[in-house]
Amino acid sequence: MPPTPAPTPVPVEVFLHSSPAEWWQIVAALAPVAVLVAAAVGAFMAWQTLRQKAIADDRAEWWKRTQWALDSALDQDEDTRALGLAALEVLASSELARNEELELLDIAWKSVNGYEEPLAPQHIPVKASSPATASQHRVQVAAARLRVTLDRRLGRPTPDQTKTLAKEEP
Repeated sequence: MPPTPAPTPVPVEVFLHSSPAEWWQIVAALAPVAVLVAAAVGAFMAWQTLRQKAIADDRAEWWKRTQWALDSALDQDEDTRALGLAALEVLASSELARNEELELLDIAWKSVNGYEEPLAPQHIPVKASSPATASQHRVQVAAARLRVTLDRRLGRPTPDQTKTLAKEEP
């Protein structure tokens, strides 16, 4: 049997009516775009909220560490005081510390230091003979370092003797 020839395509007539679209047809056509925009706005708002929460959590932890360091800096024991001042110096360097907190740390520095500049390096030698003198020197060096950091962050000048003392080994 001979093969049957393929059917010949028959043209289909299409009639287009060009009347203006109804409002609901326009809204229906834009619905996927509106859903995409709403999803993007929602995602952005969620990201901002999470970011703000993370910053708030970081600041809360910073403040807990600062409270510990302040308590230590005001302790009667010289070695504990030196440790607290050194911790305050690190915390003052943090970007989490705003000017208000830096001012509080400055008040703590003044309280520990008796509202005076640290002693010049020649008053207490680096190689102190007694443990009490060595501990006192560690406190002064830590206080000087905290002062240098606070002055840098608050845009204030630092006295040269404080800068010199801050460079010494505790």
